[in-house]
Amino acid sequence: MVENLKVVELASVLAGPAVGMFFAELGASVTKVENRTTGGDVTRRWKAPGEDPQAAASAYYHSVNYHKTVWQKDLRDPSDRAEVKALIREADIVISNFKTSSAIKLGMDPESLRAENPRLIYAQLHAFGEGNDRPAFDIVLQAEAGFMYMTGEADRDPVRMPVALIDLLAAHQLKEGILLALLKRQQSGRGSYVSTSLLEAAIASLANQATNWLMAGHLPGRMGSQHPNIAPYGDVFYSKDGRPVVLAAGTERQFEGLCRCLGLEGLKDDPRFVDNASSDR
Repeated sequence: MVENLKVVELASVLAGPAVGMFFAELGASVTKVENRTTGGDVTRRWKAPGEDPQAAASAYYHSVNYHKTVWQKDLRDPSDRAEVKALIREADIVISNFKTSSAIKLGMDPESLRAENPRLIYAQLHAFGEGNDRPAFDIVLQAEAGFMYMTGEADRDPVRMPVALIDLLAAHQLKEGILLALLKRQQSGRGSYVSTSLLEAAIASLANQATNWLMAGHLPGRMGSQHPNIAPYGDVFYSKDGRPVVLAAGTERQFEGLCRCLGLEGLKDDPRFVDNASSDR
């Protein structure tokens, strides 16, 4: 089934291209449309130290853009736009991170494209949700959703997660929406419009940190690598030869096993450590 899918990617940077690559890896035909007037996807130029400055694209770009056919087009040019629209009329999926206003101006909005191809699944990534055209990068959403507030040491400044995780979380959510739309199309014969946003994906992924606040009033804060609910978990200790060791004991039984392993069996009977709730963190 996947091998017969035709996907058109009208997206750049990380989240949208990661969705396109997911389908490309499964064998779908994915055509990535880049803006030739700006030199293509901006991440082509996001090169790490030591990369060849003359290379056509960065390692960053290649991380989510292999197994794709790339078209360099100017969608403001009537000829280029007609060529891309002809491709979309035969496509199964369009992945877009256009601002809504830009998509409408270019005739690449879901209403226009699905009017010509009712079987089309149009998958849209926003920054802040439907009806909001503000753009954003991953780090802005890490700050807006509270991830930076929770990341780092308690006595230090907030820290950015070293991977653009919000982009990747949004990509996974949009991918799941597309897969459900494909199942629905098998039954109805018609396509769908699916969307998510970086902000929605970030908030949905706060998981236990969010419910700690919603149910217990516990405000998450910076704890380094430690865990807000269990201990020892994330604690880093150093062995005699100076090598760092990280601990992860999720149950009382695991803690007892750790004590035996370390030759510190008396600790498991210490009132401070008798169970997780009593742990002196």
